[in-house]
Amino acid sequence: MRALTIRQPYAAAIAHADKRIENRVWRTAYRGPLLIHASLTPDRRPGRGVSAVVRGLQLDLGAVVAVARLANCHPDDGACSPWSLPGHYHHVLEDVTALPLPVPWKGAQGLWTPPDALLARVCLQLDEARVSRLLEQAEPC
Repeated sequence: MRALTIRQPYAAAIAHADKRIENRVWRTAYRGPLLIHASLTPDRRPGRGVSAVVRGLQLDLGAVVAVARLANCHPDDGACSPWSLPGHYHHVLEDVTALPLPVPWKGAQGLWTPPDALLARVCLQLDEARVSRLLEQAEPC
């Protein structure tokens, strides 16, 4: 299991809208369950159209807001998604589930390994089937 810290409003767009590509300048070989963590620092100048997508949503900071599965990572191919940025690696997210209550926690840069205490707090908000799927998809650390 890994976690990825993402600035708001993009973390909310993943959790509550259709953003299924996270743009990064680095690639990863990791595939599996992923906690979506909202950074303490929001993006002060989000891209065009993002405000309309997340309008009315609470933009929690410094908290895990969703769980997902990192299904793929590929270099920019030009037209993968309206959310993709040219010249970046596209981290493809699937099976996104927003948490009913964000779990406050300090994040880190890059893909980071969440501690057991954080995982326990996240799993309390998920049904047993979702927890089972997350755990069976997890790669060894």
